[in-house]
Amino acid sequence: MKIASFIHFRYLLSALLLLFFTASGASAKDLASWENTASKQAIVDFVKKTTKKSSPDFVPEAERIAVFDNDGTLWAEQPIYFQAAFAFDRIKQMAPQHPEWNTTEPYASVIKGDIKGALAGGMPALSKIIMASHGNISSDDFSAAVSNWLATAKHPTTGLPYNKMIYQPMLELLQYLRKNGYKTFIVSGGGIDFMRVFAQDAYGIPPEQVVGSSLQAKYSVVNGVPTITKAPDLGFYDDKEGKPVGIYQHIGRRPVFAAGNSDGDYQMLEWTTAGTGARFGLIVHHTDAEREWAYDRNSHIGELNKGLTDAPTKGWLLVDMKKDWKVIYPASKK
Repeated sequence: MKIASFIHFRYLLSALLLLFFTASGASAKDLASWENTASKQAIVDFVKKTTKKSSPDFVPEAERIAVFDNDGTLWAEQPIYFQAAFAFDRIKQMAPQHPEWNTTEPYASVIKGDIKGALAGGMPALSKIIMASHGNISSDDFSAAVSNWLATAKHPTTGLPYNKMIYQPMLELLQYLRKNGYKTFIVSGGGIDFMRVFAQDAYGIPPEQVVGSSLQAKYSVVNGVPTITKAPDLGFYDDKEGKPVGIYQHIGRRPVFAAGNSDGDYQMLEWTTAGTGARFGLIVHHTDAEREWAYDRNSHIGELNKGLTDAPTKGWLLVDMKKDWKVIYPASKK
């Protein structure tokens, strides 16, 4: 091929690619870590039809609400929820002030590093660990504890800081939605105070757009200082049926777009997509054992059973991590 012809061919190809992405509602830089599969196109098509004024599916900007689960949807969640890892580390840190924990379960197992033993008591045991590690502390001191932990703690398998194990394709999806007038929220079973510490830096989502589980809290003046103190009692559990309730109470609008990864997100997707007009439900399916983890129906963390079965009939998009994502974590090569 002659040089002039080659240059013309390259120019024509670039023009065609630019035309394609412009026509589909996305630039070449949008969703760059997504493979050019049907999943990516479904997202682009939805955003295009809900933001184009001449479209019968147009959604006014004030109503463009998108909600995202956190654990397993925006960042990883194996082998245990990252907030649980924080709680275990805090129990160890607090142990010298609680000598009785050395002979009391589940604390004794946590102190010894026996996480399996600590969790043998199921949700009641985990609840005790969360209440002891998250309660009886001022909101400011708790935020500082989370920040310090994130700055030093490393994941036991990857060796990465926990807040670096966020999903690059999902970051791009958040940015793409916001670029097109969507307001993005986190709606998670995780602790609202825990997530609010890092959500802005990690995802570009401000604290006021985070909905999560919460402990009860009280206001008092301590040594002349107005203080919010977290109490060791559950105030709201933002999981399963709690998620639509949390959205109703905190946001006040039914979302147009909802993304999750487990059966804990089922009701959130169900409620979102049951609304009138154009709606979008997305499930991140963990299929990549090489770059992340592969799990769904029988997982002890992030079980996806009912959602996996019902997604096709509900019209929810199943995003296949292995096939649909070029990379997993930011700055990763695979």
